[in-house]
Amino acid sequence: MRDYIECMWSRILVFTLLTACASAQNATPSTNVTAKVNDDFVHEQFGSTCSVDPKFAPMTGDLNSDGVEDIVIIGRCKNALIDQDEKNYKVIDPMNSFYGYGNPKITSTMGQQDPRLKGISILIIHGVGSDAWRAATPGEKFVIINIDVKTAVMKKMKINKKKSTMAVYIEEATGDEMTAAIYWDGKKYKYEPLGSGME
Repeated sequence: MRDYIECMWSRILVFTLLTACASAQNATPSTNVTAKVNDDFVHEQFGSTCSVDPKFAPMTGDLNSDGVEDIVIIGRCKNALIDQDEKNYKVIDPMNSFYGYGNPKITSTMGQQDPRLKGISILIIHGVGSDAWRAATPGEKFVIINIDVKTAVMKKMKINKKKSTMAVYIEEATGDEMTAAIYWDGKKYKYEPLGSGME
């Protein structure tokens, strides 16, 4: 009886090891966000005039509070308006809208203050379904123009006492190094200046 039990345990052990090996061979290797976000990806989503700015890592989080992961890419666009209809995205200028006039057809000609930052843009893709921002047909897409991005991080932001949302905090590369937040208010992206220096 003892031999029979040892034999059964040996078979269970061998079966378990073989199953684990087979599962390991079929497992998909994990890849990080940066590996998936390159110029080819950006060209597919935003057209050939936009590319990734390699100084910034892509950021993911739920910006529009729908429970699905979105992505923020800091890129450079030579002419953001040219591909918006074909690639189904919207060019917006929430900073100039905050200060009074944000029509991107006009403000896109103004450009950034620092010539080294010319064309820098914030590219946002709202995710849909289980594939989120990687979906073949993602949700809404936006190109935010005219913000001189020095640093960018994604963190929670309190909109009021009861509600918080994910926001992109930007340290602007202006003389006074202003910090601002870009966040989704339920209908559109808004710009909110927060003062000097990144907190």
